[in-house]
Amino acid sequence: MIHVSEFKDLAQLTIHKVGNSANDEPLLFSKAPLKLEEETIAQLLVTYFIQPFANSAEFFRFYHEADLQLNEIFQYCRRIFTDENEFQEQSVNIAKHLYKHSTHPKVKGGELYIAYFSKCQVDGEEVAAIGIFKSENRDTYLKVFLSDENYQVDYEDGININKLDKGCLIFNTEEENGFKVSVVDSISKQTEAVYWKDAFLQVQRREDSYHQTETAVNMCKQFIHNKLPTEYEMDRVDQVDLLNKSAAYFKEKEQFQLEDFAQEVLGHPDAIASFKEFRNEYQQAYQQEIPDEFDISAPAVKKQQKVFKSILKLDRNFHVYIHGNREMIERGYDEATNLHYYKLMFENES
Repeated sequence: MIHVSEFKDLAQLTIHKVGNSANDEPLLFSKAPLKLEEETIAQLLVTYFIQPFANSAEFFRFYHEADLQLNEIFQYCRRIFTDENEFQEQSVNIAKHLYKHSTHPKVKGGELYIAYFSKCQVDGEEVAAIGIFKSENRDTYLKVFLSDENYQVDYEDGININKLDKGCLIFNTEEENGFKVSVVDSISKQTEAVYWKDAFLQVQRREDSYHQTETAVNMCKQFIHNKLPTEYEMDRVDQVDLLNKSAAYFKEKEQFQLEDFAQEVLGHPDAIASFKEFRNEYQQAYQQEIPDEFDISAPAVKKQQKVFKSILKLDRNFHVYIHGNREMIERGYDEATNLHYYKLMFENES
């Protein structure tokens, strides 16, 4: 949970204009931080900046392949946390660094907001925080106003405070590990957006319960979908049944224990041995550690619910949702029609 309780906690704010350097768009700096004298505007800005992070449970940290000290944004933020008087100078450095990495043809120019929050709540801890936000898209708004006893309609372009395009909050904690960082990117699935998280910020996921849960869920899915069918005769219903059991385990348990999961979900000694072997292969292939024990993150499980799809797709005619007892569905083959079939058994129809 991330929260800023008062607009006054937004201690400093400066705005720069960062264009696309590959398109010869300009980089323009403000000479000094913005004076936030209007309370309503200050509160709207806090809403615009913080609301997208409110329920964030996934955190990152700054890194560099050679040495953390070589990560530019990490250094600029550390200087601000050390001496708040460095705020404006380091904000310019942050803007220059973003401009250097804004080279993809589809990267849009926009306003870059650098904010300093004197107090910010993150997972129950109150710390100072630095915000880096970028607005790239504008919306058209209608204005209805009274003129000469008649209502008139006009329009203007503006920024929708409910749609932050890109954002990053850096919390003044865990400095030795690259700070605790939360990231928002509304177009993260698009190729041109990689520059924000990977090139500009250079962040990687923290090895916390959220990351461990997400990794374990994906590993279990791959094992059930890809590994088991190559070693055992399994139909799709058996796979769905194992996915349902896996989903129930992650939803109901507070802690993941490898041995416990293997016994409850898989049961068979050969399948358990295969699962442990696959866990080791997965860790090597993806360079991600999955401990034998870790606390299960409920937000990560909720986000990964789509992984456990309990849907049986039959040609283009039927989708069967399987949620319960595996024994209530049977698979067969009809020689007269040369078609496969499923027999579903139930007590009540609704």
